[in-house]
Amino acid sequence: MLWGIGAVIYKEFIHIVRDPITLFLMLLIPGIQLTIFGFAIDLEVKHIPTAVYNLDGRPESRQLVDAFVNSAYFKIVATPLSNDALVSSIVRGEAKIGLKIPPDYTDRLLLGQDVTVQLLIDGSDSTVAMQGLNVANAIALRQSLSIVSRSLNREQPPIELRPRVLFNPDMKTVNFMVPGLVGLVMQLVTMLLTAFAIVREKETGTLEQLMVTPVSRFGLMLGKLIPYACIGAIETTFVLSLMRFLFGVHIAGSLWLLAGFSLIFLFTTLGLGLLVSTIAENQVQAMQVAFVIILPSVLLSGFVFPQENMPKVIYWASQLIPLTYFIRILRGIIMRGAGFYDLWPQAAILAVIGLTVLVTSALRFRKTLS
Repeated sequence: MLWGIGAVIYKEFIHIVRDPITLFLMLLIPGIQLTIFGFAIDLEVKHIPTAVYNLDGRPESRQLVDAFVNSAYFKIVATPLSNDALVSSIVRGEAKIGLKIPPDYTDRLLLGQDVTVQLLIDGSDSTVAMQGLNVANAIALRQSLSIVSRSLNREQPPIELRPRVLFNPDMKTVNFMVPGLVGLVMQLVTMLLTAFAIVREKETGTLEQLMVTPVSRFGLMLGKLIPYACIGAIETTFVLSLMRFLFGVHIAGSLWLLAGFSLIFLFTTLGLGLLVSTIAENQVQAMQVAFVIILPSVLLSGFVFPQENMPKVIYWASQLIPLTYFIRILRGIIMRGAGFYDLWPQAAILAVIGLTVLVTSALRFRKTLS
């Protein structure tokens, strides 16, 4: 019953060895990914970008700021000089926590009076928001107890931390996750459809038939991409509608601005699909190559895990992922109502990455056709 099984096994091993791309993807990529993600993924949020608006500026207020910094949970990234600038730093995504110390902070402490410190929290990232709120409350309590222990006339903690959650007051997880899912779904659909369509034509031989037609190589490439760009635009409209009407996530910013930035990301994902098609010779390889792109996009883009916790090398590598910038744009427009001037740096970097990917993919595609 098992006669000839050895020959079949030998034949299959020969096929595997003769397909070095598949062999490389099967053996080395999982180990590389496990090593990278093992170091990169950390559920404990630290180094939260923080803006400090210190209206007092005296040693007592600086001690409070130092307590935040020394906890290792907060990283001072901005020192705005007005309340509007403090809020703007959070709207732009530059800071996720804003600390406002009143001008009479030191005076009230010296007079034995209570003092209120305001804490502004970016609620569009519920994980970071909750962690930042809990740690900030603990720091304020510790500072208060330190002051009480040095004074014989105090019995109550003198520092009251008054938090104000911006953009997502209830800190609902769905408001944080769904905008990121919009970007992820857009990437999956457009990249996989483009890659599989071209690879399928390679397998069936119809791509070679198209090459002998009067259609130019550039026209052939555009002709392959434009239909999937249209599908991607329809898919974007569909998932945004689901986000709004099924999950109840409102778009706080400009819909036209979101559409314009989505178009930049759409061409980037089309370029990724074209790049996958130039590497893969069959649909199995295309799926494996696409998985190499998709998994880092999910885990390193800030979709789930904060990038601030990642080791420096992995953090800078994550800044090469297009989805990183599109998720910032999505959450900025949808949750924080950010405008063009708040998000244009993210869009500019995304456009540069997208142009690089698209040009590289186009050159490889034309070389493949040659």
